[in-house]
Amino acid sequence: MLHDLPPPLSRRQMLRQCCGGFGQLALAGLLSSLQRASADDALHPLAAHPPPLPARAKRVIFLFMHGGPSHVDTFDYKPGLIRDSGKPLPFAKPRIQFAKTSNLRKSPWEFRPYGESGAMVSDLFPLIGRCADDLCFVKSVHGTNEAHGGALLKLHTGSDTFVRPSMGSWISYGLGTENQNLPSFITINPSLGHGGVANWSSAFLPAVHQGTPIGGGVPVDKANINYLHDPSENTPLQRAQLDLLGDMNREHLGRVGHDPALEARIESFELAFRMQTEAPTVMDLRGETEATRRLYGLDEPSTSSFARLCLLARSFSERGVRFVQATHGYWDQHDELTKEHGRLAGEVDRPIAGLLQDLKSRGLLDETLVLWGGEFGRTPTAQGMDGRDHHPHAFTMWMAGGGVKRGTSYGITDDYGFYCVDEKVHIHDLHATILALLGIHHESLTYRYAGRDFRLTDVEGRIVREIMS
Repeated sequence: MLHDLPPPLSRRQMLRQCCGGFGQLALAGLLSSLQRASADDALHPLAAHPPPLPARAKRVIFLFMHGGPSHVDTFDYKPGLIRDSGKPLPFAKPRIQFAKTSNLRKSPWEFRPYGESGAMVSDLFPLIGRCADDLCFVKSVHGTNEAHGGALLKLHTGSDTFVRPSMGSWISYGLGTENQNLPSFITINPSLGHGGVANWSSAFLPAVHQGTPIGGGVPVDKANINYLHDPSENTPLQRAQLDLLGDMNREHLGRVGHDPALEARIESFELAFRMQTEAPTVMDLRGETEATRRLYGLDEPSTSSFARLCLLARSFSERGVRFVQATHGYWDQHDELTKEHGRLAGEVDRPIAGLLQDLKSRGLLDETLVLWGGEFGRTPTAQGMDGRDHHPHAFTMWMAGGGVKRGTSYGITDDYGFYCVDEKVHIHDLHATILALLGIHHESLTYRYAGRDFRLTDVEGRIVREIMS
């Protein structure tokens, strides 16, 4: 019977016949790992993801000045504006303007050099000025919309015409959270107007990436997360109730298949339960030292409100929340610019400087990107007796920490600060740069919806590598 056996295979024949099987084994292993990853994402949709590229920052704190602070009265020093104040603008104004303005008007505040960098900062912000060597001023930011609503949506979502996910939602989607007991995106004292919830919405991204609001429409000292405390204080009973509800929802999910809204609701219940163990501690500022309270101005009437916001931002960020926004306003001075810009700057100067110093002393500034700015600037030309109009054509934002070059300035406006003339930074470029600092290339962070791939920067965006360290 031995002569009926097939002839032995050579090594080459064996490899040729088995190569298909090796491929199938590799494919099976790959599919298995993808299935496990998919299952893990379903169980933990906010799980932290390592950034695809080397990251300079781990998280973002966005200090949003709602209403549009004037760049020519704060950080964009213009001797030409002082020289020609009272004269007509020597070139054409934009075809579309929000309101009519008259002649050039110099700033009512003096500018002084600060730090080794010699950055010129107005007397509105003397304490932030002392932090100038940690700041990167971007003086050539420009947008596309003269109205608050469109400008806010453009800054927050990348679009002023369509409902799109917020910048914080995109970052949450791309990186998750470092703390499973807290949301990945928190917005403190958000504006309820000018786009409202659309400014922190996840839109078509999974709802778990939507911003969690704290306050908004209430005094800052009363701002809290709704329904954070269980009035029954019976944790085992609440856990049993959530388990029953979860079982029922998952049973329904098994029958209907993929349902993003229901899946997000299941996760929101679980996250809310976990938040009860940590969020109250994070939001309790009574444990802050006397030195920290003085640093932020927490006990001073004029600064206490925004000091609380900045302290909460630091506390949440310190515990792994990926994107925290703190909103202050209303910087919309069509009149009474001198009085109101002075008052508003006095409310935020100490808290912001305190936040920067506190992050630095804790070793957090290097890995935390701090962003400051509004939805646009204000015209170098006067409106009425003591005002300036909306101005999206050139304005200043600054960054600190998180991999940006310190003590630098980027972007140039004309002699009066009316138009950007060199090193221009569009809102899409700003978003692309923020994502790059977090280790994400903006063209790779996409989500397929309604048959099209979407991203925060749409089909535009240039990474401003010149400001990256």
